[in-house]
Amino acid sequence: MSVSAQEVGAVAAAVALAAVGGEVFLKGILGSARLLRLPKLLVATTLAAFATSSPELTVSSVAALSGAPEIGLGDALGSNVVNIALVFGIALLFGPIRVERSELGRDFALALAAPLATLWLVADDAVTRVEGGALLAVFAAWMFAAVRAGRTARSIGEEASGGTRPLAVILYLLGGLGALVAAGRLFVYGASGIAAAFGVDAYVIGALVVAIGTSLPELVTVLLARLRGHDDVGVGTLLGSNLFNGLAIVGVAASIHPIRAPFAEVAATLLAGVLALLLLVPGKGATIGRARGAMLLSCYAAFVLATVAAGRALH
Repeated sequence: MSVSAQEVGAVAAAVALAAVGGEVFLKGILGSARLLRLPKLLVATTLAAFATSSPELTVSSVAALSGAPEIGLGDALGSNVVNIALVFGIALLFGPIRVERSELGRDFALALAAPLATLWLVADDAVTRVEGGALLAVFAAWMFAAVRAGRTARSIGEEASGGTRPLAVILYLLGGLGALVAAGRLFVYGASGIAAAFGVDAYVIGALVVAIGTSLPELVTVLLARLRGHDDVGVGTLLGSNLFNGLAIVGVAASIHPIRAPFAEVAATLLAGVLALLLLVPGKGATIGRARGAMLLSCYAAFVLATVAAGRALH
């Protein structure tokens, strides 16, 4: 099978569309924080993270309904590695990021626990409907805690709305997200065709190719947030997105259709995700430096090699 010009063109169009959509979506996030009188970090962890994870939710649900939930599992777990190791690694190349350990708090602890729990669940090469339901229950508890935190922050009134127009915010969010999702789909179409031409199997395509496509919203949002001086938006979006992917999306996919996946393939993805998260722990002065960025990118490169090797060994 040969690679078509149409598939290459789809990848190129995806990059251009993502740049435009990301700029508009970032405006929507910042406007939402002002309108709701909530900290930007909280809005990024919940609203922005849910929105940017919608491509993973769509891919995983459709794959599960069609009887191929392994692609969705690879996409959701692979996206978490892409989010931290690749996206955050690239963001750090633009300079150090200040993050207080207290700001990471509960979200970071849960983001670290989720892949370890999934590793235990998939030890028998499967994630059952009951186990999927358990992941959804944990996710619901986290969302409840986030909503309570939001109410507390709003009662304090950290930021005034400043005349922000609700309709404009909604249009920015919907328009930007729509462009980002479309870019992700174009990327998945083009890159999946290219990968299939080289004989790559379903889980590996999900973990490496589809994961990058569905993580385009996070990638563009985080990089633009960095360039615009809103690092808290980037950090919150990535942590929240990881929680949505690891708990809600895997939970939904497994609840629709039990997932069968070789432990060796899944373990490589989960362990890479855990290692990447540990590299986010701030050093002295609450700073994550450029050196961490290089380490994160090395982690992603190792993850790609390990996933491809595991796929070839098992197939």
